[in-house]
Amino acid sequence: MLLSQGRLRQTILALTLTSVLAFSLLLFRADIFEKLPVPKQLKPEVLSPPKPTPLYKPAPERRPDITDNFPRAAKANSSSALPEIPPWNKPPQPHVKEKTPLFIGFTRNWRLLQQVVVSYITAGWPPEDIYVVDNSGVMQSNQKGLLTLQNPFYLNYNRLTTLLEVNVLTTPTLLTFAQLQNFFTFTALEKEWEHYFWAHMDSPVVSDEEYEEQGQSYRSLYMRAVTVMRETMQPDYGPLAARWFAYDRLSLVRTQAFVDVGGWDTLIPFYMTDCDMHERLWMRNFTIEDAKAGLVYDVASGIDDLEMYYRRKPRSAKREEPPAPAMKPDGRNSPEYHELLRKLDEMQRAKNEDKAGRNTWQSAQQGGQGEPFYRDGAGFEQGISMTMNFGRDVFEAKWGRGPCDLREAGVGENDAWRLIPGWEKEGLQKQARKERETEMKQRQKKQKEDQKQARV
Repeated sequence: MLLSQGRLRQTILALTLTSVLAFSLLLFRADIFEKLPVPKQLKPEVLSPPKPTPLYKPAPERRPDITDNFPRAAKANSSSALPEIPPWNKPPQPHVKEKTPLFIGFTRNWRLLQQVVVSYITAGWPPEDIYVVDNSGVMQSNQKGLLTLQNPFYLNYNRLTTLLEVNVLTTPTLLTFAQLQNFFTFTALEKEWEHYFWAHMDSPVVSDEEYEEQGQSYRSLYMRAVTVMRETMQPDYGPLAARWFAYDRLSLVRTQAFVDVGGWDTLIPFYMTDCDMHERLWMRNFTIEDAKAGLVYDVASGIDDLEMYYRRKPRSAKREEPPAPAMKPDGRNSPEYHELLRKLDEMQRAKNEDKAGRNTWQSAQQGGQGEPFYRDGAGFEQGISMTMNFGRDVFEAKWGRGPCDLREAGVGENDAWRLIPGWEKEGLQKQARKERETEMKQRQKKQKEDQKQARV
């Protein structure tokens, strides 16, 4: 019996050791199996997602290259090589006693800028009084001649200053319309100009050669503008802010008036910023009045040869005449003058009837790749458009409404940023009336309770 029990214990021990050894071996083999490479046919294939690649918009349709629209200036080495200003439009010598600075802002489209500068010069504006403001945002690139004609932001600095003999001011960076307007005012303050003029770069002008006031002889556009300015300088003229010639395509500004209302609101960069500024001027009881000085156009293209503004006509081809010069000046109110007006009328009508919009000239050029401060033309245009829409939203948030007629709606200067958006809507008006009625009833109830308490 004892022997049987001893053998039984040995058997149990042997079985236990065998089980432990077997289990250990099993674990060892499992570990080895995990570390062994799985045959390729047994290993599941895991595909990682492909890396995204940039997807591009369709390339814009390539527009024809532009050409310089003042061939004679392109060949000239000095101002003496340019045509003479029509004698009836020449600036007075000596200069009028008043200062008559004219700002012309530029961002894109050299052909239009050159056209408007030439138009003012040939309409009698003294070149030394014209200030082209290079707001292309390319810093000194135009001054150093680093850009080419196909670049939208190209400006021929040498031609403006040396041949046309006007001034060029360069902004330190690209400014919005509101910022550019404040730059005009700031410059006027720095130079102590009580008045200044500013013009759109897409609005060429022509002296009205058929206009003569009763009892006065012919005057150029410049001299008529000077007369308007002299009127505003009279002590009893009143609280004037600006005079508009064909809306604000040409404007005369009283500097201090713009300063008094805090300048242009730069939070409203482009569209609606003029509405905001003018409404605030009117809220302060400043006046903005219309005036006439000549013909002012609004165009989206440039005449192919700006010599047309100097009013040249072919000489009669006679053998005995010397071959040069090939052109001679015409007379005042001549057929050549009316041909110029016809061309400008046609260009203005084309701009207004263009189904693609009135400001297609702003994106007319597509070159400049590889040049300093290069910007994609279509992208720049899209960015400006987005900024314009942002400005409209800011205007609406500032005044609680979108339309421009703020004063007619009963809005005052101190209402800025204090009005509920859409406050004119009937639902909001009805809710406001209900809240006022409830507030009035609560006030009346409290007054009765106070009176009752006072008697006690």
